[in-house]
Amino acid sequence: MTEPNPKLRPLPAFIFMTRWLQLPLYLGLILAQCVYVFHFWVELKDLIGAAMGNEASLQHIFQAVAVPGAPVPEKLNETTIMLVVLGLIDVVMISNLLVMVIIGGYETFISRMNLESHPDQPEWLSHVNASVLKTKLAMAIVGISSIHLLKTFINAASYKSEVIAAQTVIHVVFLLSAMAIAYTDRLTTLTHNDSKH
Repeated sequence: MTEPNPKLRPLPAFIFMTRWLQLPLYLGLILAQCVYVFHFWVELKDLIGAAMGNEASLQHIFQAVAVPGAPVPEKLNETTIMLVVLGLIDVVMISNLLVMVIIGGYETFISRMNLESHPDQPEWLSHVNASVLKTKLAMAIVGISSIHLLKTFINAASYKSEVIAAQTVIHVVFLLSAMAIAYTDRLTTLTHNDSKH
């Protein structure tokens, strides 16, 4: 027979209850997710419209992929389509990042969702904790940074070499940070496992 949960004293109970102050933050991120979904469909609609020859959609696509200070593209070619698609992938990856923060953060810092028996429970949620969440977020940021760097490389002729070098260095810093977080998490897990034996 399981023991009933011990009743907390008033001050610890109040402090523990303050975790619910994070709830509006996660609800705000859900609204941000809605904005990203809307933005994705606007860009996709314009891409399809441009492919069909719609002049307004073409102009919107050209403005979206144009690099400041560089000439605006004049026709829909493979490079322009690739840049738009990379922009869509970027939106999806940021959206994935939001899902991880919203669901993982709520599960880790506010309350259990009790999704263990749900068929759609994300695979990563079954073993999520603050450390795993940090590692996954770091890897997602590296992925987003990779997309931005690829877009810069595709438009390399329109950028100064200093800008390309700076973006590359920033990406490498993100990558090294993610590796350091993953390595630290691995060391912590190994230490924790050793202490159990």
